[in-house]
Amino acid sequence: MPVYNAPLKDLDFVLHDMLGVHESSVPGYDELDRAFTGAILEEAGKIARDVLAPINASGDAEGCTLENGIVRPPKGFREAFDLVREGGWTGLDCDPAYGGQGMPYVLATAVAETQVAANMALNMYWGLTHGAYSAIHVHGSEQQKQTYLPKLVSGDWTGTMNLTEPHCGTDLGLLRTKAEPQGDGSFKISGQKIFISAGEHDMSDNIIHLVLAKIPGGPEGVKGISLFIVPKFMVAEDGSLGQRNGVSCGKIEEKMGIHGNSTCVMNYDEATGFLVGDEHKGLRAMFTMMNEARLGVGLQGYAQAEAAYQNAVAYAKDRLQGRAVTGAENPSGAADPLIVHPDIRRNLMDQKSFVEGARAFTLWGATMIDASHRAEDADAEGLISLLTPVIKGFLTDKGFESTIQAQQVYGGHGYIEEWGMSQFARDARIAMIYEGANGVQALDLVGRKLAQDGGKHVMAFFEMVKGFLKENAEHEGLQQGFLEPLKQSSKDLQAAGMFFMQNGMKTPNAALSGSTDFMHLFGHVCLGLMWARMAKAAMAALEDGAEDRDFYEAKIATGRYYMARQLPATGMHLKRIETGADPVMALAEEAF
Repeated sequence: MPVYNAPLKDLDFVLHDMLGVHESSVPGYDELDRAFTGAILEEAGKIARDVLAPINASGDAEGCTLENGIVRPPKGFREAFDLVREGGWTGLDCDPAYGGQGMPYVLATAVAETQVAANMALNMYWGLTHGAYSAIHVHGSEQQKQTYLPKLVSGDWTGTMNLTEPHCGTDLGLLRTKAEPQGDGSFKISGQKIFISAGEHDMSDNIIHLVLAKIPGGPEGVKGISLFIVPKFMVAEDGSLGQRNGVSCGKIEEKMGIHGNSTCVMNYDEATGFLVGDEHKGLRAMFTMMNEARLGVGLQGYAQAEAAYQNAVAYAKDRLQGRAVTGAENPSGAADPLIVHPDIRRNLMDQKSFVEGARAFTLWGATMIDASHRAEDADAEGLISLLTPVIKGFLTDKGFESTIQAQQVYGGHGYIEEWGMSQFARDARIAMIYEGANGVQALDLVGRKLAQDGGKHVMAFFEMVKGFLKENAEHEGLQQGFLEPLKQSSKDLQAAGMFFMQNGMKTPNAALSGSTDFMHLFGHVCLGLMWARMAKAAMAALEDGAEDRDFYEAKIATGRYYMARQLPATGMHLKRIETGADPVMALAEEAF
């Protein structure tokens, strides 16, 4: 059975050596010293290793069952959820006014990585609850906040987001769920939603569904969408639970992965709902959840890759197969371990360099969210808005690819369920699809985010890279394999952006045909920047006499690998982009 150990040393390195969170001026960051974050992450790591990970494979095998309208999760899930809830982990970064601990989002993100890597399906029950909390916290009335937030923060109640319907996914303007006003401030919600993660289960006392629906007579399309709170059980004025609302689970979806999470078809039969925010402004409120969720999904991509990588490394060191071409390295054994072979090393280095770069990228993104929310930093808000589709799309594409590479290390055993490697691949696969399929993320990036605020934020990113290169031009260590690859990849990204500017308006398909390539190009440049920053931090630690020299030297070597072997992919993506729409759109529809 696979095992998992939280990468505590690397999390500490990114938070403190690279990001320097304790020295940041963002309110609340002054509390994030090494001892404080280390204690929290160590405890989170123990829970991930000893409680969540041991029921990951069994939860995958058992799945959820629907009995008389109630969904039963796999064995051990309730007890594990109770432990997480009792430890206050569900409210780590939530508002203290509602029972949260008020810690920065960056620390909650680091904790979430350990939980997702250990048991993604179980983590989703409280992960989605956090999204519901955020939407109500920002857009709900004072009464709604007082009614729902304390229970969502504590984990006594869980939350969901209900967007997708059988006939529409990304195109929400087509949704049909209706909300009939009742004259007393409530609405009757009728319709069907599908693919609703954690839509029904018995691990919390109540489930607070956030549902998109249309009020009759409103504008057509997305301009007529409103957001509603629809509780599973009605909530009385004193906070006690009343009768069951008109919402039920019609079935559990049979899925490729995340079997331990109850992905439900939800039926709303004149269920009582309460408007969140203004009429016909539901998408704005829902996207408070969506943007947070997309960073969380990007994290899912690399967290599954981290878990798969850990097990692949252990297998490569233990499994004896063949002899090293340069001579036996295990002469007393029948064969050498897999890890002596160059192509296995390549495989593992691909995984390692991606995961560690992705971790840095995601935590950097989390600091921007903190700067936006805690310091009202508009520039940070603009930059993370630009980078969110890159974090979501690139990290989940590459995360899935990494789980496949980890599976490959096992050879035939990787295809056998008892080794557990297929679960990482199956669970990672959904991250490329939900919260906006990756093709949609790429379209959002190219079609909206690049031009947002007159292109201010992408230009700020270019200036950030340029500033790093200029500031470190004389840095002897970075001159060896870091600065030139970063400079070239940034030039490729700028050239791709220029191609879109010159061709996008007159030939929109020319830009959109290259959107996924652009998202990956952008992702590689971001990881290149992260690796350059990490290498600089590691070199500084070595100069300061750090004790764990092996860790820092490995960090630098891994960074050089990424710059040499992965970052040149930006040139390939640029070449594809510059071919425009003709190769993509050449075939007539009937030729497919």
